[in-house]
Amino acid sequence: MALRTRLTELLDIEHPVMLAGMGGVSYHRLVAAVSEAGGIGTLGASTMAPEELPEEMAKVRAATAKPFGVDLLTAMPGQVERGIQSVIDGGARIFVAGLGVPREVIDLLHSKNVLVGSMCGKVRHAVSAVASGVDFVVAQGTEGGGHTGTVATIALVPQVVDAVGANVPVVAAGGLFDGRGLAAALALGADGVWIGTRFIATFEARAVKGYKDTLLALQEDGTVISRAYTGKTCRVVRTEWTNHFDEHPEELQPFPAQAVASGRAGVNHLGGADGLEVDINREFMPCGQGVGGIDELLHAADVVQQMVAEAERMIERMAAVRR
Repeated sequence: MALRTRLTELLDIEHPVMLAGMGGVSYHRLVAAVSEAGGIGTLGASTMAPEELPEEMAKVRAATAKPFGVDLLTAMPGQVERGIQSVIDGGARIFVAGLGVPREVIDLLHSKNVLVGSMCGKVRHAVSAVASGVDFVVAQGTEGGGHTGTVATIALVPQVVDAVGANVPVVAAGGLFDGRGLAAALALGADGVWIGTRFIATFEARAVKGYKDTLLALQEDGTVISRAYTGKTCRVVRTEWTNHFDEHPEELQPFPAQAVASGRAGVNHLGGADGLEVDINREFMPCGQGVGGIDELLHAADVVQQMVAEAERMIERMAAVRR
């Protein structure tokens, strides 16, 4: 049984599983592993220096001939403008951004045969993105790790599907970590899933020391939405740092000043060296609520294969119920 959807056809991939472009985590080893397994990996370029992105893209191309993508955060001043030529020159198949993609960027990418996706936390964001010409949207519920909104995945996805129409694939994100989540996303009308936290707990993911172990031990209620690390609402592991700003919200600064402050305080090392020693009780660790269902490190390829196989079983089970 093959899970063929509009997303797999659009991206020319085997499985409707996308690696979230997580800053500090989704580097070449993880990206190449997911793409080689039949999904599609996305480099998290938001934490990369301008010269680092071309290097990471070259390493992905050296490891796999399969499609991959790049994720940049449009809220970072000048980041898209600096990085877009690297995306084109480096051979990315897709470009994904949060908080909207400028129309001129979409037109440029399309002229270079690069597909464009947009992260959306509300229906109106998705409608605006489609009006701007994006090829697919990622509907991320509040359960997801990292920068997130307020609407839950199971409510958001079908409403986005209805709003954008039949010609634009919708990818579900937020709190999804296994094949049951993939099957549920397809049942809601999505064409695939955008997976973050589950892929952090893999051998190929880049992470500071203690991040992966923290996820394996964390329960589903161990996260919090906080502005403490970046100044924007971000779902992270609850730490002493987030607790402090829960108690002293008047000390919070707007984005990106709060990100600068957390970096200077030594609690924000996204993009730092793999295995870097940090104070794990205060460190910035984006994480979704699906973390409670993750209890072992796996290879990224195994995550993809297990997720698809379990989704197939769930779909067969639902078909049997109907009979």
